[in-house]
Amino acid sequence: MSFDAYKWINEPREWAAEDGLRVVADPDTDLWQKAHYGYSFDNAPMFVREVEGDTRVTATFSADYADQYDQAGAILRIDEENWVKAGVEFVDGAYQLSVVVTRGYSDWSVVPAPGTPESVTIDIAREGDTVIVRYGLDGAEPVHMLRLAYFPPEVRALAGAMCAAPRGGGFEVRFSRLSVG
Repeated sequence: MSFDAYKWINEPREWAAEDGLRVVADPDTDLWQKAHYGYSFDNAPMFVREVEGDTRVTATFSADYADQYDQAGAILRIDEENWVKAGVEFVDGAYQLSVVVTRGYSDWSVVPAPGTPESVTIDIAREGDTVIVRYGLDGAEPVHMLRLAYFPPEVRALAGAMCAAPRGGGFEVRFSRLSVG
C-alpha cells in the first residue's frame, strides 16, 4: 500500500506504515457532535486523503478492543460538522457494527457483529448525494448494507481510516487494506 497522498488529522503518538497501517488510538479521543451526549469531540486520529465527487473508501482492519466505545473503521469527512464514520465499536462488552452520520449533529446506529470477527472490511461509497455503507467479515467483500444516508455532493472531502478511544487507555488497530478512489 502506498500512503504518499495521505495525511494525518490528529496524528496519534504511535503509528507505523509498514506492511499496512498500525495505529495506537490515544486515550480520550472521539468524533462526535452535540446530539444526545451534549458534547463535541473532533480529536480522533484520521489518516486521510483528499477526494472529490463520487468515490469509495474501503478499509480492512483488526483491533485489540478493550474499553467501552473503542472504535476503528473508515471515514468520509468534509469538516468537523459534516462526516460519516463506520466500523466496529466495542459497546457493553460486544462488537457492534457502527455508523455515525454527522450534519451538525451526530446520530448513531449499531448492529451486533455476527460472532467475534477476526477482521472487518468497511466500504463507504459516495454516489451523488448519497453514501452507502457496507461491511464484510473475516476477508469477505463488503456486500452487507449497514446504512444509506445523505452526503453533500460535489464537495471536496477527506477519506480514509480512523480510530478512537473515548474511554480507557487506548488500543491498537491494524489496517491491512486501505484504498480510496
